[in-house]
Amino acid sequence: MKEICVFGSLNIDMTLFVPRFNAPGETLTGTGMQIFTGGKGGNQAVACARLGAPVRMIGCLGDDANGAMYLEVLKKEGVNTSGMTVCPGITSGVAFIEVVPSGENRIALAVGANGLLTEAVARAHEDAIAECGVYMTQLENPLEAILEGMRIARSHGLQVILDPAPARPLPDEAFALCDIVTPNETELAILTGMPADTVEQAEAAARTLIARGARMVLNKRGAAGVLLVTESSATMLPGFKVNAVDTTAAGDSFNAGLAVGLAEGQSIEDAIRLANAVGALSTTKAGAQPAMPTRAQAEALIAGQR
Repeated sequence: MKEICVFGSLNIDMTLFVPRFNAPGETLTGTGMQIFTGGKGGNQAVACARLGAPVRMIGCLGDDANGAMYLEVLKKEGVNTSGMTVCPGITSGVAFIEVVPSGENRIALAVGANGLLTEAVARAHEDAIAECGVYMTQLENPLEAILEGMRIARSHGLQVILDPAPARPLPDEAFALCDIVTPNETELAILTGMPADTVEQAEAAARTLIARGARMVLNKRGAAGVLLVTESSATMLPGFKVNAVDTTAAGDSFNAGLAVGLAEGQSIEDAIRLANAVGALSTTKAGAQPAMPTRAQAEALIAGQR
């Protein structure tokens, strides 16, 4: 099994638990606050490592205490950190997260060192990328760097997974460079300008991404599961029933499970089943990385709900 390469963001998550989302200008008293290591790239790398896969992280941290703490966390989790850059005089990225009792969340970002993940950084790690089998990236870094990393991965024959979050309009090249794009309903609507509330709407929207070059679209639909859309088919694959506490890293965990399954040579259906289990389990605890399950836990959930 070759390494999984994660190219992306790393943030410190300042997570505030609130009774409900506040209205503009309203101040709410929270029920608790915790600090976690997060960011979509770091989350996906840690989740892959937690599942037992070899994974390397390419990203940027500041030379502050948060950056030093995050680097130690990655090493402790078993992530290959040779692709990490510590940027002098820059703060690490920070995410401010509100979580309500249902587990839903709202997130605002201060990009910090994530803004220094450039095309040059991607090119500097081309040899390392070429050694990997699956390539994962997201949209919390500068777009040109993201595209350059995908170009490099594609040129070396890696399977490329694009997590289009936080969603923004993308050029056709972004879809042409990826094997799989994994938007949730909101992201799919932003990417296409089409509604994606129902499965039928989501399929129609996903087909526009196929027409723009994506080989496969996996529309993440929360507890309902995943809509798998290819040029010739559309299949709804059910999710797993769990008691959700915090959905912050569900999407990242799903993508990690997907990447691990594909890196092992699983069929896309089996890889999605693993991804659904990993994503579901990640919602049962507070925080992003602390909630990410082991492979044994994911397999037990799959076995219990076959």
